[in-house]
Amino acid sequence: MTGVIGSLRGTLADRGPRGDVLVEVGGVGYRLTVTASTARGLGAVGGPAHLLVHHLIREDSQALYGFGTRTERDCFEALLGAHGVGPALALAILSVHGPVELLRVLAEEDLDALCLVPGVGRKTAQRLLVELKARLDVESLAGPVATNGAGGPATNGAALDTAPRTVVRQALVELGYSSEEARLALDGMDEDRDEAALLRGALQRLAR
Repeated sequence: MTGVIGSLRGTLADRGPRGDVLVEVGGVGYRLTVTASTARGLGAVGGPAHLLVHHLIREDSQALYGFGTRTERDCFEALLGAHGVGPALALAILSVHGPVELLRVLAEEDLDALCLVPGVGRKTAQRLLVELKARLDVESLAGPVATNGAGGPATNGAALDTAPRTVVRQALVELGYSSEEARLALDGMDEDRDEAALLRGALQRLAR
């Protein structure tokens, strides 16, 4: 396709209130929607900016989505190819799970992690696992999934998450911790602990 913008290099001219940035290139300002991690990586307004771009062209509109790495853009485009996933949901998923964490989620079939994304229920998460594993080279990027003796996924820490762990994990994400930080903070904790004890223990680990 001709006329598609693939990348922009210029000056960060502005930050919008809804996850968008303005990059000025040769006197022309390009407004792009970005993930939270990409926005943080751009630095201060007035500084240099370089973004890889997904240029979405529709019959009645155009939109630019900016990414700090090729892997992040590849994940975004793979998400767009999944049934029922539009740009807003794709960005929401990548804002909760960066590319590396998303690949881990897929490799370990971690449904609870996908359900941390606002708007993603368990049925949607199950469908996304199947579709994304078919679109992304999970084994080469995140390593093979461990298996049990029957050839199915091993029951690792993610698979053993109980309801209290899921609730606490969600609470930690809402407090501002990343999904990976929340997962590691709860890793190996006694499965019999209640939510209050799990949260207290996780916060103590994160404070170290």
